[in-house]
Amino acid sequence: MTHLIFIGAPGSGKGTQAARLVAEKGLKHISTGDLLRSEIAKGSELGKEVKAVMDSGALVSDNLVIRLLQANIDLQKSQYIFDGYPRNIAQAETLDKEVLKGSPSTAVFFDIDMERLVARLTNRRTCKDCGAIYNLISKTPKITGVCDKCGSTNLVQRADDKEDVIKNRLQVFQDAITPVLKYYQDLGRLMRVDAEKTEDEIFNQIASKI
Repeated sequence: MTHLIFIGAPGSGKGTQAARLVAEKGLKHISTGDLLRSEIAKGSELGKEVKAVMDSGALVSDNLVIRLLQANIDLQKSQYIFDGYPRNIAQAETLDKEVLKGSPSTAVFFDIDMERLVARLTNRRTCKDCGAIYNLISKTPKITGVCDKCGSTNLVQRADDKEDVIKNRLQVFQDAITPVLKYYQDLGRLMRVDAEKTEDEIFNQIASKI
């Protein structure tokens, strides 16, 4: 089984593709943020350790994230999508050494023009009641201003979807991810997808590799 490592800027479409691969191909989606919250909810010893770190306002260490991954995945039984990790070269190397341990994996980079991405994100709207996500350019609700799923008229722009905030986030992402892409490219394990293609085209490209 080939595991997937999704790499892409916020809004590049990773979440959409991950959801389809889970629903249609049976992969399991591993988000480190979700794992942290889940482990805390379990009340496990590891969860208590995570909670103590987060309650103190400190960042969860790479070592703690790796232990979290090791405790929650079985590479022999399931095929995984790692989303949101690794974010830098040290994390990429540690993921290979401490978690994957030689299991086949492909890094999938969602490549998109940054100016187009800024436009996409500034037009994103989220239903405050049910969390459904829309886009004023590419995915508008059937009735303007009304959520298709729950009927709420509370469609809002998130604070971190403002243009100046987005541009800063994207610059930070680009600076950190360039060496990560080179790492996977040098190992022959990098697949680039054009994130501006249609959802079906991107899905079919990724699915053909698993």
